[in-house]
Amino acid sequence: MKATGEPTTPELPEVETIVRALRPELTGRGIERLELLHPRVHRGVPAGVLRGAVEGAVITGVRRRGKYILLDLSRRPSIAVHLGMSGSLLLSVAPLDSPHLRAAFHFAGGGRLNFVDPRTFGTLFPLAGEIPRGFRSLGAEPLSSSFTAAELEGLLSHRRAPVKALLLRQDLVAGIGNIYAGETLFRARISPFRAGGDLSRAEVRRLHRAMRAVLREAIGEMGTTLSDFRRPDGEPGKFANRLHVYGRAGKPCPRCGTPVERATQHGRSTFFCPRCQLPPGRG
Repeated sequence: MKATGEPTTPELPEVETIVRALRPELTGRGIERLELLHPRVHRGVPAGVLRGAVEGAVITGVRRRGKYILLDLSRRPSIAVHLGMSGSLLLSVAPLDSPHLRAAFHFAGGGRLNFVDPRTFGTLFPLAGEIPRGFRSLGAEPLSSSFTAAELEGLLSHRRAPVKALLLRQDLVAGIGNIYAGETLFRARISPFRAGGDLSRAEVRRLHRAMRAVLREAIGEMGTTLSDFRRPDGEPGKFANRLHVYGRAGKPCPRCGTPVERATQHGRSTFFCPRCQLPPGRG
């Protein structure tokens, strides 16, 4: 199922799904060789430097930061993996037959972790030396126990940008993209066009609850597959069947029956219910 004509980037639930699937499979595995098959996969990092950072190391953990997958290594800096617009990490025993294979971690004793990326926006880099600004500037983790409604209120206060645009800023809240920003705002009954600084304290609390609930539910369904996203076993995520507004322009709002509308904000599609998400004073 492809909900819009736009490519969809793996967001927090998709990346968390991958991390949870890979953690038991990779922890304790030794990396014998890193095969790099496209120059864009290691942009900014010489191939020899990246290979030297991982070959001979043992994976001690797999975790997530924003939309990044982190492979923690024994006595070496962690390796960050960003899936770009269309990347997947797929486990296999035999070589993977794919024209879009960009890199492969070969493990001691057999087996591979394959980085497949049709659009070649994904990348690998060590957390050492010149770390990309996008990673260094990541904001709050929305599912962290320390991320409170008060912190969210502080991030939004005095900002005139639309609240949806603020949710997409990775330096404010890390991991949320177009799908879950729209679903969160629908759940919270907040217009995506409202200025972030105009939200009341009660609305921010509602937004905070909705954000965490939507992300947790999506992780429970192993993410959203609309086009390219696949879990490490090659299977799609299942949350697409539970989307309320994203990709549903013209279809009835599941809450009130009003047709869902589609607009463009900063070049991205925004889906919303014009009735349930009506700004205050316009009802």
